[in-house]
Amino acid sequence: MRVLRIFLVLISSTLALNLSARAQDSSRMERFLGVSGHQKPPAPLPVPQGLQDHVANGKLVLSLNDCIRLALSNNTDIRLDHSQIEFAQNNLHRSRGPFDPLVTSSFSDNRAKSPAITQVQGAAILDTLSQTTTLGYAQTFQTGTNFQTSFNASKLSTNDSLSLVNPSIATDLQFTVTQPLLRNFGLFPNRAPILIARRNLNQARSVFQGEVNDIILQTVGNYWNVVLARESLTVQRKSLEEAQKSYDHDKKALGLGALPPLDIYRSESQVASRRVGVIQAEYALKQAEDQFRRVIGADLDLAMRVLDLELTDQPEPLGALPSTDIATTLARALVNRPELEATRQQLAADELNIRLAHNSLKPDLELSGFYSGNGVAGNQFNTAAPPVLVSRTGLGDGLSQSFHFTYPAYGASLSLTLPIKNHSAEANLADASVSRRRDQYQQRRNTQNITLEVTNAVHALEQTKLSMEASKVALDLAQQSLHADERKYELGAETVFFVLDAQTQLAQAALNLIQAQVNFQIAVAQVDHSTGDLMEHHHVEILEPPR
Repeated sequence: MRVLRIFLVLISSTLALNLSARAQDSSRMERFLGVSGHQKPPAPLPVPQGLQDHVANGKLVLSLNDCIRLALSNNTDIRLDHSQIEFAQNNLHRSRGPFDPLVTSSFSDNRAKSPAITQVQGAAILDTLSQTTTLGYAQTFQTGTNFQTSFNASKLSTNDSLSLVNPSIATDLQFTVTQPLLRNFGLFPNRAPILIARRNLNQARSVFQGEVNDIILQTVGNYWNVVLARESLTVQRKSLEEAQKSYDHDKKALGLGALPPLDIYRSESQVASRRVGVIQAEYALKQAEDQFRRVIGADLDLAMRVLDLELTDQPEPLGALPSTDIATTLARALVNRPELEATRQQLAADELNIRLAHNSLKPDLELSGFYSGNGVAGNQFNTAAPPVLVSRTGLGDGLSQSFHFTYPAYGASLSLTLPIKNHSAEANLADASVSRRRDQYQQRRNTQNITLEVTNAVHALEQTKLSMEASKVALDLAQQSLHADERKYELGAETVFFVLDAQTQLAQAALNLIQAQVNFQIAVAQVDHSTGDLMEHHHVEILEPPR
């Protein structure tokens, strides 16, 4: 056993040394590659905005519209969702890259010495100095036309006595135009990536609008959940007070001998039970408030996180209750919902991809032509022995010959690339067709989901309206029943059991009414969400910053 223990210790030590060595090797490799151990941290994220404007008397006082604006300003999910628009904008910018003009330049300087190997070389050891300067410009236009121009200037100096021009300066100016005639011919195949990127940008904006609608609906739900938890706590505390009054009354009656000793436990147990309800309601309120703070970004600021919440909107609806039908609501949803617009943009991009895939199946036929001007300058010698200088010209003379096309050169070519079998292009076309079919099914699924959402939202709205009316009647009857039972108890016609039961029924009726009112407010928001009108009803508009 001791030997086994020593063996395990040795293995552990060996593994620790290996891990340490690997960590050191990794650090050395990073330093070798120029990776600093103290990298500059990224810029800090912006702090939550607008919360301080709603602080009053040590509380965070908020209406529903205030919360929606704070959520749109500070919610982390909003920032994450908006990045897809930025990626799409960058992709649109990138899609114009093939049409960017390109300027190139180079300079080279070479000297070489070599022994003579033939009798026609003018020196025993040839000493040559060559200097070359190249300038170029190239651009592809949206018609597929490629234009290139290049300028070359070369200076050659040598000790070869047989050279007629030494040093010599050769210049060349050339223009080349290449036009595809089948594949990539015309505006569409060259502009298609830009058109697809624009569709993708529109799709990203529609998707983001749908996600903003979801965030607003989530904010509305969390807002009313806090209100519900707050009112539920108020009802539970009031119920506890009523139970405590009954217990105090029974305790006094017990002291006077008017109540049997065993009957005191009923009211006492109700006090304990309702105290448990108060505790549960208090912590339910805390949980609802924590979720609400996260939505509006108040959890990111320690000073705001500790403030109590005061939500000013009341759950009881004011004025006439809204009414709608499924057909009208569904018709509006099919027009306004951003999810359907995103699918339409995707299908439009699919059509462009299919057309572009057909273009890749065409043969590659290109017509190319060039026109150039050549020039030569330098010290010109005759063929006498030794050579005698005849004339002296400079770089300006060579440039003049090139730019005036004194010694022109021109030509044209027609090239055809005809693949016998193009598996890659055929697979790309098949993928584009499958993507279109898949997105058609996606569109149908979205329509089905929206139809179901609209139906459920309208039914929920009608149900909450009926539930509110019934809850009001139930609350009124529960109050009358409690008053009647209290009167009978005072007259000795009933025991305390009926009073306690009536108190419980009254508390439950009050909770039912509050729940129905909150459900109504959420149902209204769900109807607006299902039709895509939630942003408009809360006066929210998405504006893209200038780029």
